[in-house]
Amino acid sequence: MKEKIENFCSSLGLDTIGFIPCRAFEELREFYQYRQDKNLQNEFEEKDINKRIHPSHYMEDAKTILSIAFPYYHDEEKVDNGFSIYTKRFDYHRVVMAYLGQICEFIRSLGGKAEAFVDSNTLPERYIAYLAGVGFIGRNNMVITKKYGSYVFLGEIITDLEIPCEDKRTFDDIRNYAECGECTNCLKECPTKSINKKQNNPNICLSYITQKKEITKREISLLKGNVFGCDFCQLKCPYNEGVASNVLPEFKTLDYMNEDLSVYAGMNNQYFKEKISKTSCGWRGKNVIKRNAIIGINYQNKDQDLNEFRGDSPYINEYIDKLRED
Repeated sequence: MKEKIENFCSSLGLDTIGFIPCRAFEELREFYQYRQDKNLQNEFEEKDINKRIHPSHYMEDAKTILSIAFPYYHDEEKVDNGFSIYTKRFDYHRVVMAYLGQICEFIRSLGGKAEAFVDSNTLPERYIAYLAGVGFIGRNNMVITKKYGSYVFLGEIITDLEIPCEDKRTFDDIRNYAECGECTNCLKECPTKSINKKQNNPNICLSYITQKKEITKREISLLKGNVFGCDFCQLKCPYNEGVASNVLPEFKTLDYMNEDLSVYAGMNNQYFKEKISKTSCGWRGKNVIKRNAIIGINYQNKDQDLNEFRGDSPYINEYIDKLRED
């Protein structure tokens, strides 16, 4: 059964896959409680700890969880215009779910039930990938795979098929960062020190700040040209050197995601709907991206007149006023 599923995934171009028993992850309870108590959890995370550690709430008779890595890096990546590498392609939620849908259909043809998940769910996705041997968790909190580095999206499938497998690692092993060794490149590169030697705080991660609907003057100063997402901790990671690329054609870089910041700062509803809405940053809506692009332009040239980007949106105009106050 396991080999059949692996072979089917391979036929789709997916070769980094792992299996673990579907069980309660009680070892995470204390960790999640600590994060809640210290206000380290953000609005994108499930607040109910029981849902986070009990995947069976999705399927009562679940037996196995599949974790699959979807490589997205394409070697034509060269333009640095403030958009993280992962945003410059079609929306990974849709692309990954389309692949997972095919795998679910195959599992059903084998007589099992199957439910697919990507990103917006209560599963501890990175931890599952880590336990399944898909990759290890680095100091930057990202799953790092042997073949593709950290340039992967994760997807999961829960099934009632009992597939022989076991956890390949333990929760305590994560803290050792054995694969990272003495390397601290990511800590040095992090512009907000969201990742550090003492305590990781995702709420000050630059990627997270670019996605917030409301940001402070302090956060505006931290953007430094970033429009959506952040790659600092990835770009200097040794495991991202010479990674396999151009694997999944759906993740080829979109030309219109390499434009000058003025294009995004001045985009209208039609441009957003026809282009940006189809990408992995489109879910956040037009105005947050416009705002960040305008802030990026101001960062590049403090003397540039930003009034050309004013319009009917009080939200955008408010941030232009904030920039002019400095």
